[in-house]
Amino acid sequence: MPAPRGIRIRFQPGWSATADTGLLGRDPRVRTLRRILVTYPDVRHILPDRISFESTADPRLLETVARFLERQQWLVRSVEVE
Repeated sequence: MPAPRGIRIRFQPGWSATADTGLLGRDPRVRTLRRILVTYPDVRHILPDRISFESTADPRLLETVARFLERQQWLVRSVEVE
């Protein structure tokens, strides 16, 4: 069985990936983004700097989520599919 897959995110300056920032931040924009991300199928969990998907997730899904995140230029500097 393949290992779980994920997306690693590098943030714009001022947005770090510590416990209360990054994707787990309290900013209303980040909270809304997090609510959207959990609606994608096969999302296992969200950490401050990455999103983990089930090992059965379609590679096209990961690319779709990565492109969506790349458009969030106010927060995201770069995205890497693992």
